[in-house]
Amino acid sequence: MTVNKAETSPVPTVTGADIVAGLRELGLTAGAGVMVHSSLKSFGRVEGGARTVIAALMEVITPDGTLLFPSFNHGRAFEAGQPGYFDPRETPTTNGAIPDLFWRMPEVLRSLAPTHAFAAWGKNARRYTEFHHRTLTMGPQSPLGLLWKDGGYGLLLGVGYGSNTFHHVVETTVGAPCLGPRTEAYPVRLPGGRSVMGRAWGWRDGSCPFTKFGQYQREMRARGLDRTRLIGNSRATLFPLRDCFEIAARILRNGADGFPPCSGCPIRPLRNPWTVPSDWDAQAQRPLPDSESWTY
Repeated sequence: MTVNKAETSPVPTVTGADIVAGLRELGLTAGAGVMVHSSLKSFGRVEGGARTVIAALMEVITPDGTLLFPSFNHGRAFEAGQPGYFDPRETPTTNGAIPDLFWRMPEVLRSLAPTHAFAAWGKNARRYTEFHHRTLTMGPQSPLGLLWKDGGYGLLLGVGYGSNTFHHVVETTVGAPCLGPRTEAYPVRLPGGRSVMGRAWGWRDGSCPFTKFGQYQREMRARGLDRTRLIGNSRATLFPLRDCFEIAARILRNGADGFPPCSGCPIRPLRNPWTVPSDWDAQAQRPLPDSESWTY
């Protein structure tokens, strides 16, 4: 009988101490700000599960750092059979087991963006999240945009650059015409119980050839701008957001691999039942004076 080696290979048991050591070897330090995308299954068997991964990250960066996770629902909360509203206290994320535990933890704050809320812990958690509903979903003043400006890092735990949300900050900042600036409106239930209409981006009607599969990662790695380590079975990658922005922005502005730059791309935002006129003042870089976002 032929034995499949993959089926008989032992699954490593990973402890919190293993994760702490791996993160430090990777270059993560106390006081760092970091955006994490993750796969719990990628580690193997983690003692204590998702809570152990989060605790290790908090131990390494300490409360002087800032830990940021996606807590997106990607519009699922508004699909048929779902609640039909976003509530930061109850709407689950579709980003996996680690982020879905993280946003529920004490001292973790969650932004009010209806489809792409961020969750944050640490020194800058409040500053990053409190006004997300008054800016662009992935703009320079979004939680991830603020982390970039503060010299933060991206950390991929068992996932590739295709999961790197930061490239959407780059797209928004260079003015990619495929993303609608606050052109969708969704019901949001505020912590006090009041219901409002929150704004989100209009997602593109097609795939970006540059960012969907993380093409910019080739240059990141060729220039030695990211670091990788194995933690259990999980391939962890750490990179400075500023370096990622410089490379991805140049590709988006100039084009590459036979594809035109963003300015020459025909893809535009998809229209759907949630599409509305934008409430964004592009010149002032803030919502229009009559935007409902100013009321909460």
